Amino acid sequence: MIIRKWSVALSGLLTVLMAGALAPSALADGPAREGDPPPRVELVLDVSGSMKERDMAGGQSRIAAAQQAFNEVIDAMPEEVHLGIRTLGAGNPGDDKVAGCLDSDQLYPVGPVDRLEAKTAVATLRPTTGFTPIGLALREADKDLGDDPGTRRIVLITDGEDSCGQPDPCVVARELAANGTHLVVDTLGLTLDDAVRQQLSCIAEATGGTYTAVQDADQLADRIGQLVRRADVPVENPAAVEGATQCADAPLLGAGVYIDRAEFGEPRWYRVPVRPGQELRASVSVAADRAMDPDHGVLLRAVSEDGQELTRGTGAGHGRTDVMSTGLRYPLPEPEEGDTSTSVPVCLEVSNSFSVPEGQPRTPGLPVELAVDVVAGPDNPSDVAAFGLARGWVPLVLLTVVGLVAGVLWGLLVRMGIALGRAH
Repeated sequence: MIIRKWSVALSGLLTVLMAGALAPSALADGPAREGDPPPRVELVLDVSGSMKERDMAGGQSRIAAAQQAFNEVIDAMPEEVHLGIRTLGAGNPGDDKVAGCLDSDQLYPVGPVDRLEAKTAVATLRPTTGFTPIGLALREADKDLGDDPGTRRIVLITDGEDSCGQPDPCVVARELAANGTHLVVDTLGLTLDDAVRQQLSCIAEATGGTYTAVQDADQLADRIGQLVRRADVPVENPAAVEGATQCADAPLLGAGVYIDRAEFGEPRWYRVPVRPGQELRASVSVAADRAMDPDHGVLLRAVSEDGQELTRGTGAGHGRTDVMSTGLRYPLPEPEEGDTSTSVPVCLEVSNSFSVPEGQPRTPGLPVELAVDVVAGPDNPSDVAAFGLARGWVPLVLLTVVGLVAGVLWGLLVRMGIALGRAH
């Protein structure tokens, strides 16, 4: 009996589409329910000396534009969102780098917003000649938000890159993302400086956030307001899982969305039980959260417990990329009459060919998001070749036989042609 199988490369969009229809039991967090922690957002504002510059629209200083935007956001703050404000570079004027690189304070604690109190605190801000310890501020903001489940978002507003060096903000962002607490960092740059853009983009990409350059107070208020409102949208957070180095030790997964970390050059294994007559659908995305070499790819394989490859999906690219995705489908045939077999474990292997340039960190590993669904199999497969003739020994035998027959026929035709030529 031919084993049915069907391999298709799915786009990254499939991950999103599947996530909406997956069983809630496999998700770490579902839509907001009564009793769930409220969404939490902390605004982190650079108050170093460069914020005095008057290069915003209308000749407004950068700090004045930020204060105006903060006031507008505070006035429009949804009741359900808990807000906090943290500063960096505000309290230690002078040339003492040791003290300046420890300069990050919480201006307003994360919690329900008292609008008058919050706006009064914002009005006290005055730029100093201090340093810009972005890495430190990100770590402290993560602590401010707490570790309860639910939406956690940092919005970083700065006009310059980190001036302390340690801890490196990009490294900190990757560490925060690897903690599995679903923290997103969005970054807003108040200048068009290329170095600032690169660093803020790196921070945002590492955590699944966004980078935006803004040039006036209205733009800044609109963008911050969008990000705060986004925190109030119910989301389904993927469940954290740790893949194994071989199929036999792999965790057993049900339908759901999962996140993991993949070390460079090391495959991750998972297992999914599938019943006869059902179809396994899986897609995977591997994020490039740091600078990568130009050639990269991702592979997702479905393998039987005895090591036979059932089907695969691949994705590859060249140049800069944020994420590589692929997917597969594998249907099991309907059970034969009298067959009482239950589910069959199908092993999923995720591997990638990303590599980093010299000097780029290799740890932590790359973020992996795996979406799994099990549905009723197709009744009438339209393409027989997709259910058993695409892989393994079957195509080898067919190609060998076809090649042998074609060679014999061609030889006979050539001989007949020669014979006819001689006869004439």
